[in-house]
Amino acid sequence: MADLSKTYLFRMLHIKNVAHVQQYGITHSSSPIANPDYIPIGSGSLIGSRSQFRMPNGKTLGAYIPFYFGTRMPMLYVIQRGFNMVPAVPPEKIVYCVSTVQKIIDHNLPFIFTNGHAVDGFTSFFEEKDVENIDSLIDKNAILSKYWKQENDNDLKRRKEAEFLVAADIPPQAIVCWLVYNQAAKDELLHKGLNESLILVKPDHYFTP
Repeated sequence: MADLSKTYLFRMLHIKNVAHVQQYGITHSSSPIANPDYIPIGSGSLIGSRSQFRMPNGKTLGAYIPFYFGTRMPMLYVIQRGFNMVPAVPPEKIVYCVSTVQKIIDHNLPFIFTNGHAVDGFTSFFEEKDVENIDSLIDKNAILSKYWKQENDNDLKRRKEAEFLVAADIPPQAIVCWLVYNQAAKDELLHKGLNESLILVKPDHYFTP
C-alpha cells in the first residue's frame, strides 16, 4: 500500500499569490474566498481549454484544482522561458505549494487523479477508491525524470504530467511546505509572515535561467 503521507503534491504559483493562500488556502476562481488579485502563470489558452474539457465523470476539468506529483514539469519550462505566447516569469517569482495525498484525505476533500496529462486521450482517470493503489497506477519514474524526451519513449511527457485534481477549496492547514528557487524568494516569503521551517530553497526543482 502506498504511503500517502509521502505522496507529495505540487502546485506552482506566482509568489504574489502566497499571502492569500497562507490566509485562505488554495481556492477555486468561483469560490467566495477567491483571491480578487490572483496572478495567473502558464498558458491562458490551456487554462481556457481545461475549463471546457469534460472528464469521464461528466464534470469539467476546470472544476478541479490541479496538482502535479513532481517538479520540473514541461509547463514550468514554458513559464520560465516564455514560450508559446506565455509571459516569461523568473524562477524566483515561482513557488511550489506542497501538500500530500494524505492531507487531502484528512480534510475530506473530494478528488480524482490521472496517470498522465488530463487532456490527453491516452490518459486514464481514477477515483478516490483507487488511491491505495496509486503507486502502481502512476509512473513515478516518468514523474521524477529530469527530462521528458527519450528516443524510445514518445509517451514519457504525458506520463510525467500525471495530475491530482481536487474538487474543493484546500485549506491552509493542508499545506505542508513551500519550495522556492533561492534565498531572495525565501526572504520574500518570510516578509509575508510564513514560518521559516516550512520554506525550502530547492533550485534543482527549477530550470537554469
